[in-house]
Amino acid sequence: MEIFKTAVILAGGKSSRMGFDKQFLEINEIRLIENLVCELKKEFEDIIIVTNKPEEYKKSSCRIVSDEIREMGPLSGIHIGLKKSKSKYVYFIACDMPNVNLEYISLMKREIIKSNPNACVTKKDNKIEPFNSFYSIDVLQKIEKLILNNRRSMLALIDSIETIFIENSVMKKYNCSFDMFVNLNTKEDLQILKKEYSGGKKCLTCTVEK
Repeated sequence: MEIFKTAVILAGGKSSRMGFDKQFLEINEIRLIENLVCELKKEFEDIIIVTNKPEEYKKSSCRIVSDEIREMGPLSGIHIGLKKSKSKYVYFIACDMPNVNLEYISLMKREIIKSNPNACVTKKDNKIEPFNSFYSIDVLQKIEKLILNNRRSMLALIDSIETIFIENSVMKKYNCSFDMFVNLNTKEDLQILKKEYSGGKKCLTCTVEK
């Protein structure tokens, strides 16, 4: 099995503050999730989308899967993503995280190769960021045990496995604005991002800088 081949986009979860399902977020009539796929394909051969609406992805070039264990929050998506992985380590990002940082992903890969952990996660200002992270297929049984005990917290998983943390000082060298950890939670968040694109800051297709 390869070490790094699969990346997973989690397209489930609640969207109450946004007012509509966030997996259908669009900017300039392009779905944000398509942009994520375009970026991730530069670093990963195999892209999985975990969604509770697989019928919406019939034309997708990605593998489409749904939660095997439902109603357990992000752990459900991590579980099926690892189960369907074609590599030992899997990169996970949420569909409402618009900024992919390929250089940072490469850094995490290098750190994983050094120590062979169960996960590689960023600690930003002493806050743990569970996504934009790598998890090993070796933690599948641990996840199933947490779910069996009705423990759905991502932090519970991270605390119970061998995790290496990318610290604030290192992360800043790659992303001083922290925008790779931004989530679009409200319509206001979406409008701010739309203004950034319309202002010429980025091109949505593969986020190529103009």
